[in-house]
Amino acid sequence: MRIAMLAPIAWRTPPRHYGPWELVTSLLTEALVARGVDVTLFATLDSVTSATLDGVVPASYNEDPSIDAKVWEFRHLSHLFARADQFDLIHNQADFPAHAFAPLTNTPIVTTIHGFSSDRILPMYAPFQDRVHYVAISEADRHPALRYAATIHHGIPLDSFAFDPVGGEGLLFFGRIHPDKGAKEAIAVASASGRTLDMYGVVQDEGYHAREVIPALSPSIRYHGVVGGADRIHALGGARALLHLINFDEPFGLSVIEAMACGTPVIAIRRGSMPELIEHGVTGMLVDTIDEANAAVDAVGDIDRSVVRRSVSERFSIDRMADAYLALYRDVLGEAAAR
Repeated sequence: MRIAMLAPIAWRTPPRHYGPWELVTSLLTEALVARGVDVTLFATLDSVTSATLDGVVPASYNEDPSIDAKVWEFRHLSHLFARADQFDLIHNQADFPAHAFAPLTNTPIVTTIHGFSSDRILPMYAPFQDRVHYVAISEADRHPALRYAATIHHGIPLDSFAFDPVGGEGLLFFGRIHPDKGAKEAIAVASASGRTLDMYGVVQDEGYHAREVIPALSPSIRYHGVVGGADRIHALGGARALLHLINFDEPFGLSVIEAMACGTPVIAIRRGSMPELIEHGVTGMLVDTIDEANAAVDAVGDIDRSVVRRSVSERFSIDRMADAYLALYRDVLGEAAAR
């Protein structure tokens, strides 16, 4: 089986810090190679992989200001699709622009939809669903106008996330500094509880950061920026709970399962995929209001952190994700052969 894995070019694959789509692409690619699958990763040329690396884009457009996103994205796509007949299947992780090339090749295409942002993008999905096999990353993110080949939750390498059986007394915010992610709400809950809050993540909305985060910073409300390596694992595991008080219907939430992998339960707003990831009262608390979140800070102390860890092992491992994609590839190739 020869797979062309198409990565986005917003960040390197895998990303140095932030870049969830590139991270998932890398995790799946490495797991497939470990299973003996012949994978060619089409990504920025500074990417790191055990697969065959191919591409024309020198670096990501978020890291190199000389890279024009639109220009190089289409150069990236053209480079892959000119070689489409060399592969049994193309797995597109780079959003809808690749669909423009779908009518030009007979090679089957699988697209992982990393979040269906709005109906405005539907014209680049609906007309191509007879040619492209769509994968949702949660049941909550399925669009009613589309046919899906599968729902496959993301998986993470559990061994990379050390289990902390004790945690800490402080609270954690881990995500983009953006209104969608609920940094303001996390600060409010931490302040009401009298507990410390450690905040990590890339600033995606400078105005929001200036209005809602910077004025609240104090010895007990601390913003650390982007974190990686051992410090990242320590942050994820060393808290009483992760506050994930989102203001949008989140398609998945990698930080949720990463914190849970370290044993840290999650207090999350009951929106989007959160009920699929969190078992209320067992691996975290699902809430509808900030008042409920305030109450959950006390209640979450009764949760068994070993059970939280085990849930990720059983439901969100990289092996489970890779096996699900391999099964899908075989189904897609079987359908293509039958036709």
